[in-house]
Amino acid sequence: MKTHPKKFDLIVVGGGPAGMMAAGTAAKRGQSVLLLEKNSDLGEKLKITGGGRCNITNYELDTKTFLSHYGKYSSFLHSPFSQFSVKDTFTFFEKNKLPLDIQARNRVFPKSENAHDVQKVLKTFLKKNGVEVHYGEPVKDIQIKNNTIQAIDTQHTRYTANSFIFSTGGMARPETGSTGDGFKWLKKMKHTVHSSNPNIVPLRSHEPWIKKLSGTSLSFMKISFFVNQKKAFSKKGKILFTHFGISSPLILNSSQEVHSLLQQGSVHAEIDLFPDTNKGSLDKRLLKLLDQNKNKKLINILPELLPKKIAEVILDLSQLENKDVKAHSLAGEERKKIIDTMKQLPLSINGLMGMDRAVIADGGVPLEEIDTRTMKSKYIENLYIIGDMLHINRPSGGYSLQLCWTTGYVAGMHA
Repeated sequence: MKTHPKKFDLIVVGGGPAGMMAAGTAAKRGQSVLLLEKNSDLGEKLKITGGGRCNITNYELDTKTFLSHYGKYSSFLHSPFSQFSVKDTFTFFEKNKLPLDIQARNRVFPKSENAHDVQKVLKTFLKKNGVEVHYGEPVKDIQIKNNTIQAIDTQHTRYTANSFIFSTGGMARPETGSTGDGFKWLKKMKHTVHSSNPNIVPLRSHEPWIKKLSGTSLSFMKISFFVNQKKAFSKKGKILFTHFGISSPLILNSSQEVHSLLQQGSVHAEIDLFPDTNKGSLDKRLLKLLDQNKNKKLINILPELLPKKIAEVILDLSQLENKDVKAHSLAGEERKKIIDTMKQLPLSINGLMGMDRAVIADGGVPLEEIDTRTMKSKYIENLYIIGDMLHINRPSGGYSLQLCWTTGYVAGMHA
């Protein structure tokens, strides 16, 4: 194996959002920086975030309020966020000629709604500051002596540097190269590495009617989750039916709680299609509709209350004796079944979808093992660990990428 002739000030391993921010920031300080990327392009996962629109951050300028979304991990994050906040993210992208747009739930996207534009900004940032980027170079081994990294080996080359930043990502979306490589090296360095679970992920259901509704969304529903027949929690918002179960930001942000319930027993959900209308008022609405359309089939009337596909499922689940019943022939008991089903649409929850559908995964190095003032490892003298390699649960809505910008900047400033 040949040794690269140049000893760099810093080597960054992994060219995702955190790695690019770290490499560019360090180079801007005058450091000689090498960025090693195993893929043929930088920011593969970045290109698919936010459905390809790239949810850059969340517009909450009060840092304490912003950090509350990281739960118990927030106490570790005050120092890095005092160095690079949401406001700094705005400044960075807008200075680099990428206008931003604040949308529903304070989510921030590029005005173009194109993740490739975010990738372009970061690649320009690297080039402008003289970062050397080597593509298609997966790291094969790390040389360590006296709690210090001496060198990094790729397939054919050994690279040396004074400092190293690991930003190889977590386990979510392995097709983008996030396969947990860095976790193996960290274990070798005696770091704790928590195992990964899909952290923001759709829910799986085996209900036969689910596939009929694939692609149908309901904009304001209430979903309640039960474990062993006991109600655990409820949330309101949009629900998207898929061929495998249910999704949407509401569902993604409930997945961690549902994961905990699944450890306790059997889980099912009930969807209230009319959360702001009680059964009595809903019955009056249905009665009025039936009265206005006495000679029409029920299946042709219900779509005035609900999307047609959902109306069909409601009738199937209500188990009416005659599905083709006309409005004037619908018995009171059958009407009650329909109302009950609309208010408590039952849904089994069989699990979470896997890493291939996860927005992010938890797992990685606990923050107790990192000096979060600098993002430096407490075990390895010249190593900094950033981005999705850190064990931090967070919701969807820009909180994951903001963590990348912040930890990347802090490591880039201190490495």
